[in-house]
Amino acid sequence: APQNLRGGRHGGVMNASAPPKALSACVASTNPVKVNCAKESLRQCFPSTEITVVGQKVPSGVPDQPMSDAETRQGALNRAKGALHAHPGHDMYFGIEGGIEEDSSKVMHCFAWIVVLRGGDRPVESASRTSTFALPEAIMSLVRGGMELGDADDEVFKRRNSKQGDGTVGHLTNGLVDRTSYYVQAAILALIPFMQEDLYSPPKQP
Repeated sequence: APQNLRGGRHGGVMNASAPPKALSACVASTNPVKVNCAKESLRQCFPSTEITVVGQKVPSGVPDQPMSDAETRQGALNRAKGALHAHPGHDMYFGIEGGIEEDSSKVMHCFAWIVVLRGGDRPVESASRTSTFALPEAIMSLVRGGMELGDADDEVFKRRNSKQGDGTVGHLTNGLVDRTSYYVQAAILALIPFMQEDLYSPPKQP
């Protein structure tokens, strides 16, 4: 269900134009972690704006467990574009996709891509990637066998539905970084063109 919230005291809009009085955002997922990421990043970026965020199920168009940087980014973009076309009328659309990439040493690193879109006559497409962290061997082994990261996490750490909670990053950091906060910084970076519209807008035609 849509939820309204007003921004807190931290953060701020730095561009010369006045911040909007209200913003409506659609997240291309019903996962509460991803919905909360959009809420919190918007709250920090637009502290004086009334924000409404809804989550909608939208397919990623990539495998359930993306295994490369490019595949993960494409999944986030597909989700955001899918939400834009299927659920028109919002000011912004968030696509958030978690992925894994194996390095030359056969170590798997976890990360996520966040894409934020705006349609209409002033379209914007912006993306940012989270920081990365290495997965332990027990999880890597299950992922190599075809298991999705969230399921591998549940198997190794003996818990349920971790991907809608603190996530693998939350367990590995002893709660210092949960999945929502892990996503929020990248979401804020993806929102830069929306905060600094004067700097990122195409030049006006003479």
